[in-house]
Amino acid sequence: MNVIAPVREASDPHVTEHFDVLIVGAGISGIGSAYHLTKSLPDSSFVILESQEGFGGTWLTHRYPGIRSDSDLHTFGYSFKPWVGPPIATAQEILSYMGEVIDENDLGRHIRYQHRIVAASWSSASNVWTIDAVKGATEEPVRFTANFFWMCQGYYRHSEGYTPEWPDMAAFKGRIVHPQRWPDDLALDGKRVVVIGSGATAATILPAIADKCAHVTMLQRSPTYFRLGRNVIELAQELRKLQVKEEWIHEIVRRKILFEQDAFTRRCIGEPEQVKRELIGQISAILGPDYAAKHFTPSYRPWRQRIAFVPDADLFEGIKSGKASVVTDEIERFTEGGIKLKSGEELPADIIITATGFNLCVLGDIAFSIDGKPLDFADTVTYRGMMFTGVPNMAWVFGYFRASWTLRTDLVADFVCRLLEHMKEKGARKVVPALRAEDHNMPLLSWIDPENFNPGYMMRNMHLLPKRGDKPEWQHSQDYWAEKDEIPAIDLDDKAFVYS
Repeated sequence: MNVIAPVREASDPHVTEHFDVLIVGAGISGIGSAYHLTKSLPDSSFVILESQEGFGGTWLTHRYPGIRSDSDLHTFGYSFKPWVGPPIATAQEILSYMGEVIDENDLGRHIRYQHRIVAASWSSASNVWTIDAVKGATEEPVRFTANFFWMCQGYYRHSEGYTPEWPDMAAFKGRIVHPQRWPDDLALDGKRVVVIGSGATAATILPAIADKCAHVTMLQRSPTYFRLGRNVIELAQELRKLQVKEEWIHEIVRRKILFEQDAFTRRCIGEPEQVKRELIGQISAILGPDYAAKHFTPSYRPWRQRIAFVPDADLFEGIKSGKASVVTDEIERFTEGGIKLKSGEELPADIIITATGFNLCVLGDIAFSIDGKPLDFADTVTYRGMMFTGVPNMAWVFGYFRASWTLRTDLVADFVCRLLEHMKEKGARKVVPALRAEDHNMPLLSWIDPENFNPGYMMRNMHLLPKRGDKPEWQHSQDYWAEKDEIPAIDLDDKAFVYS
């Protein structure tokens, strides 16, 4: 890319390095975006700033027992790097895969670990971003400038998970642990454990620790949907027997899975009662209809919240064995020896694990400003969930809830590279999304339609997120099957893009 470099003040000792592109985060999105940048714009200079001590993002942060993907790796993996293992992978397998991508494409030299960004300011005078960060344990201040700012940091706060405040938590004599900060010294042998929550994290932890504990109980306020199946893709196995190239297998299996996921999502909307019977029926076949009816029959239609895949039914086999159980009730208060429920029952516990979600992190908790004025992202309108009105030269990777996150990483990366090349051809140093004349009477709505998707972490923090409109350009549709064609076809000379 190598467009015009900024003017540097010789008297400013803080400006240390300038890059064409600054990527935030060395997780699945940041590494994938960097790959696309090196292939599409090989002459561009870029740096990746990562706050943690290594790459991986989520897969480095989370170290609880059994940590694994709940998306298949044939679609969660990159389009350009075949996945050859089982579809549901452990965190270590995912980290190894990402490490191969970094090594094979010489991306490591671009990554600066333990660099936490605290502020980012845009100057229309120089048309650059100034990024202030702190590095290492000493938090030494460092500064970078960049022509384009690419946010790939994910959407939750890595430093702390979300734990509700229940009455009398301080009275509990045991240990309270959030999975996002799993301690190395936590001894589970012979302990009575209560896991609060019913999402993918709880469903992963329970079978992983059931053999070690005296007993483990999953305490849920309300049931969640799960999908069950073997942790294998039979089509991939058959194609390998035929000695088909891994690149072809990867593409064929990805297309098959994506087609089936789209069909399933449409069924959840078009025939929710039938899908509900099918999902609950899988569990009934293992635990019996009464147990499934009481503890695994949600009150909402399928896919209004994320549906976790349970490989080889390990969660339900653990319950069937008697080593684990489920209680559906609400917490009244904590006691010295466990949890008092609103039903009057008390659950004894030595260890309580709060698998209660995470804190939404809007654009990395970075203090943004535009020409000296603090930026509130809730005052902006999103362009297809990846750019924002009034915010120049910046893109955000926000993935899919109903499909693998990485699918959108690839789409956004292709768009950003095409946009940067278009700016170069036009001689433009600045691009900013703006509502067109026909958009000014458009109703502004919340980032996500709560009627279609309403997990707690989104509902708690919706007020912090940008607005969406009622037109495709001004919303994040969460529909990969449509966006795979729509995003590559975006007209970069549309009036929604203002160049200068």
